[in-house]
Formats: sequence, C-alpha cells, structure tokens
Amino acid sequence: MKVSALGLDLGKKRIGVAGCDGTGLIATGLITIVRRSFIEDVALLSDLVAERQVQVLVVGMPYTFDGEFGTQAKHTQRLAQRFAVALHLPMEYMDERLTSHQAEQLLLAEGRSPSRHRELIDRKAAAIILQRWLDRRRETLAN
Repeated sequence: MKVSALGLDLGKKRIGVAGCDGTGLIATGLITIVRRSFIEDVALLSDLVAERQVQVLVVGMPYTFDGEFGTQAKHTQRLAQRFAVALHLPMEYMDERLTSHQAEQLLLAEGRSPSRHRELIDRKAAAIILQRWLDRRRETLAN
C-alpha cells in the first residue's frame, strides 16, 4: 500500500526533513529547516506537504536511553502536535534514539566531518526515523 510521509527530526535550532519514494519503501533526506518562527517553519513544511501530497507526519521521539519520556520528549510532543494541527495531517511517533549517532557514522563513512555538516546530520537522522517507520509499517501490513 503506497504512502506519502514526511519524517521530521525536530530540534531547537533545526528541523531535519525526509520524504519517501512513491512506493513507501525508501526514505531520503530532503531539507534541513533552520528554525526561525513557528509560522515560517509551517509555511516551508506546508509547501513540501502540498508538493509531495503528504498523508502523514512521522516525528522522531527523543526517549531517554532508559526508554523514559523525559523533558525533551515532552517538548517534542508539544511542537509535533502543533505542526500536525497546522498542517492538517495525522502524526505518528518513531523512537529516534541513536539516529543522530547513526547519521554521524554515515558521514564519517563518506569521509565528511560531522561537526561541519550539522544540517546534513539532521536530514539523515530524519531519513533514518522515516525508514524505521516505513519498515515497521511494511512488516505490520505483511502480517
């Protein structure tokens, strides 16, 4: 079953954004939004939603390493809910633990410095979050 989803890695300074191909199999980093204001962030996301005919937002949830729902997760949840309402889209959460670390490892494997490519890390982390969601969705639909 095809799906068009946007994966979001919400941060205080930046939002990593990923999308999936038309088949719903492969997630790819799209852009990194440098946060200015909620209204400007929504406008940028709204353009992507329309252009890609997005049906669902997939937001990375920053649980603690113990799997707890901490302060950062509460902040992310509030912001994600505001985006979902503003964009008129349903939203699902995906555990984002270690996605930034994985993204940094991918950059190192490409011979790039993570400290010089923070925006690329956010985008890659969003793609990892969305890919996890797509894989889980595919497994669920297969059973």
